[in-house]
Amino acid sequence: MRIAVLKERAAGEHRVAATPETVKKFSALGGVLAVEAGAGEGAGVSDEAYREAGAEVGPAEAVVRDADIVLGVQAPDPAALATARKGALVAAGFDPFGNRARVDAYAAAGFEALAMEFMPRITRAQSMDVLSSQSNLAGYKAVIAAANAYGRAFPMMMTAAGTITAARVFVMGVGVAGLQAIATAKRLGAQVSATDVRSATKEQIQSLGAKPVFVEEVAGIEGEGSGGYATEMSEEYQKAQAELVSSHIAKQDIVITTALIPGRAAPRLVTDGQIATMKPGSVIFDLAVAHGGNVEGSAPDEVVERHGVKIIGYSNTAAHLAADASALFARNLYNFLSAFWDAEQGRPVLDEEIGDAVRLTRGGQVVSERLKG
Repeated sequence: MRIAVLKERAAGEHRVAATPETVKKFSALGGVLAVEAGAGEGAGVSDEAYREAGAEVGPAEAVVRDADIVLGVQAPDPAALATARKGALVAAGFDPFGNRARVDAYAAAGFEALAMEFMPRITRAQSMDVLSSQSNLAGYKAVIAAANAYGRAFPMMMTAAGTITAARVFVMGVGVAGLQAIATAKRLGAQVSATDVRSATKEQIQSLGAKPVFVEEVAGIEGEGSGGYATEMSEEYQKAQAELVSSHIAKQDIVITTALIPGRAAPRLVTDGQIATMKPGSVIFDLAVAHGGNVEGSAPDEVVERHGVKIIGYSNTAAHLAADASALFARNLYNFLSAFWDAEQGRPVLDEEIGDAVRLTRGGQVVSERLKG
């Protein structure tokens, strides 16, 4: 079973889909790992480290030739896989809703595309969930980047010259990224508050020592919502939430927004009018900027200043922590494929529950139910 790992081609993508650790683990299953020269440079992994772990290292065309499985952070152009085996598995991030043309191209090329971002949010798939592992790091990085742009201290400091008050941090959206953002801001000594449309997150916010800020007079989502994600709310709730946020955001120094709805543009959480109420020198980090943005006026990989407030956000936040992000992503991929590894056949044989959830293409067709209709 030949497993190929190519260097990522997307702009700003420094992660890699395999590490020396996972090379050794796949080799122990009987896999032959082939890694493109330079694939790990952005994540601090040398070609020699891959060789020492037992991988072949060479040019892309040699790595892909006769590959049975291709691993990627972002799915490569299917044209680059022309010499892989017919029906080869490609496990990577596909952005299926945002890049449907690539999915269709994989179907036409005859590959079996497995979208890691479609991993179901079930207990036995937790160790395979790339969205959670990468969002965790993104939530951390958002706070660190915001703290750097803020230019003031986060914790309260009592000195002989006087007291410096703690920064006020408001986290909007309490999924994996939001929870890590809360925890990171608390560790830095900030006074933290957070909000979400899902009522179950109130206890999670409190457990991290932060203050929950919730609409009380209009019902939100009970429980966790579909697959752990929020969904679009009623107009009544959106209006009530906007009023609540407007009164709260004016007092904040840092705002971190994290809200995403799968398959749709990111919901607008912060308007220009609300930004205008914030103190000059405040900072907003929009973690959803690559999906349309939660914040009016935000732009990927740019610092936008409005009303004296800095608005920042990365198009690929996890890639700013490439070494750790690669280590986690690579483990997710290994955990996924090894869980279904059939020793007799020498390859993974996916079950229906997880296999059907992540499979986009097979036998020349787009087979994902989420992409039909």
